[in-house]
Amino acid sequence: MNVTRLDAAPAYEAPGHFDMRMFRLQGREAGPAESLWLGLSWLLPGGHTTLDASGVEKHYVVVEGELCIVAERDGRREEATLGRLDSCRIAPGEARQLENRSNRPAAVLLAMPLAPPG
Repeated sequence: MNVTRLDAAPAYEAPGHFDMRMFRLQGREAGPAESLWLGLSWLLPGGHTTLDASGVEKHYVVVEGELCIVAERDGRREEATLGRLDSCRIAPGEARQLENRSNRPAAVLLAMPLAPPG
C-alpha cells in the first residue's frame, strides 16, 4: 500500500497551466504506480490551461467549485461546465482547456496513464 497525505503530496508544475497549484497524489514522484498517476489541481478564479492535446486519455473529476472544460477535435469544439463530482473524459489526441470562470477556487482530480498505450 502507498499512502500519500495531502499535506505531504509533492507539488509539480506543468507548461501551459496558469493560476493553478498542482499536487501528485499517486504515481510519479508520489510513489509507485504501474499504469496511471493521480493528481489534484486547485484553480484560482481565472485559472486555466492552454488548449492542448496529448497522446493519452485524461479523466477529470471536479471535487469542489465549478470548472469549464473546452474540448476540440477535428475542428469540432465542445464546452461543458462541471460542478461538484461531475466528471469528464478527454480522448487521446483531443485538445482540452480547463477554465475557472467563477469567483471561487475550484479543485479537480486528474487520472491519466503513465505512458501512451503500445
